[in-house]
Amino acid sequence: MNWSPSRRTAIAAAGAAAGAAAASATGLVGTARAATPAAESGTTGDSVVIHPTLPSVPLNTAFTVKVRPAGGSWQKLDTYLVKLAQIDPLTGRNQAQNSSMAAFDFSGTVEVEVTYNPGGVEKVRIRPDSYGITPEVLGSTARFTLDRPRNLVIQVNDKIFDCLHLLANPVEQNPPKQGDPKVIYFGPGLHTHPDRTLKVPSGTTVHLAAGAVLTSNVVFEGVENCRLTGHGVIYNATGGAILVHDAENVHVDGITVLNPRYGTITVAESQNVTINNLRSFSQQGWGDGIDIFCAGNVTIDGCFLRNSDDCIALYTHRWDWYGDTRNITVKNSTLWADVAHPINIGTHGNPDPDAPEVLENLRFENIDILDHREPQMLYQGCIAINPGDGNLVRNVKVDNIRVEDIRWGQLIHMRVTFNPKWNEAAGRGIENVHIKDLTYTGTHAGTSLLIGLDADHLIKDVTFENLVINGRVIRDSGGKPNWYLASDGVPMFANEHVRNLRFLTTEEAGSQ
Repeated sequence: MNWSPSRRTAIAAAGAAAGAAAASATGLVGTARAATPAAESGTTGDSVVIHPTLPSVPLNTAFTVKVRPAGGSWQKLDTYLVKLAQIDPLTGRNQAQNSSMAAFDFSGTVEVEVTYNPGGVEKVRIRPDSYGITPEVLGSTARFTLDRPRNLVIQVNDKIFDCLHLLANPVEQNPPKQGDPKVIYFGPGLHTHPDRTLKVPSGTTVHLAAGAVLTSNVVFEGVENCRLTGHGVIYNATGGAILVHDAENVHVDGITVLNPRYGTITVAESQNVTINNLRSFSQQGWGDGIDIFCAGNVTIDGCFLRNSDDCIALYTHRWDWYGDTRNITVKNSTLWADVAHPINIGTHGNPDPDAPEVLENLRFENIDILDHREPQMLYQGCIAINPGDGNLVRNVKVDNIRVEDIRWGQLIHMRVTFNPKWNEAAGRGIENVHIKDLTYTGTHAGTSLLIGLDADHLIKDVTFENLVINGRVIRDSGGKPNWYLASDGVPMFANEHVRNLRFLTTEEAGSQ
């Protein structure tokens, strides 16, 4: 991004006036509420903060949820209807499915009680499985304890959609203050703009307090040093909920996005962006979670994304955006793709042979993938690296990814591609991919694919270190008949245009 000093000065000078206009009553249609979050502390100093009711967001009565601090009294949470997607593989029709969501803040230790109101409870599962939370179940009620913030899925009788998404937040520390000239503050209540768009000036914080519902798209364009914070909700946004374009130093933290039209957040031609504890639920077509185009130095941390398209997608050129994508980190997050990929890399780029683009230095660590369902073979893969349009993907590190059983798809899909539906040229290749401590537990994953296009468009230097499939370490050095390939144990097919594919134990990798 190349900004002249004059442009930066103009942006800064316009910021205060634009911020005041954005927050003024003339530019905002809203329903203010006098209610404030209710807090209760137990005898041990543990505390719970209950959010005000979200206006205009429908409730769902499938679950009753109560929380209490240790030594405190039970408090009931509002439980909301969220819409999720299920694709009919024969017709392609997207069938909306009803689910539930509740949220609260706490510090210390908290007890949670969840009752499934239709009854008939045979078992309760709290996901991600890696958290190791086993509830006490009595009849239709499950009870468990949390000692840290978590984004959870509570499943009754293995129901995929009629489940509860529980967002247990940390208590906000020193939130922005209403009336600060550099803050656009939305308190509890319903807020919208006539054009359904909030354009944020440089140096401004937008704060959605718990209980706030904003129906506008939030746009950071041509700005720097901005924040979007709070435990409020962006609801029914059109054209994508959040856009960060031609921007620098933008921070998003704590927001929940419900039912956006198209993606939740797009980062394009921007630098130094952090996205923390973002929660997203989508049902409509092309309902991606986080898409990154032509951007650098982006960190995604502690997010929960359940989406009707790719949860995380990294690209280079598309539309009017140009440039490489590099230095991207995704960590400590939970991904659930009801459609397409949990992680997708490289599909879109610049087909001009004189201006090829690169995706490089990509890191994914400590991630739970709860599900993946995609009937189309070309769009499968919990981790998919599919460079097209002249893209080269290189220097990818995957570390400590746990994949629970998926409904329909593949564990890994790497393919140097030329897909005429999306591409005007083939990708250039995939190089230097190291996947460490990837585990899959389940029976539904199809055959993983590693497919180079030809001798000039290769996949090369791919190492799997401590790849564990249903408890078995996949390795070249043994644990199989000598005439088998290690990849047969995944199972995985690698074609003749894959070079230097290795399966190592942790000890073997350390010795090399």
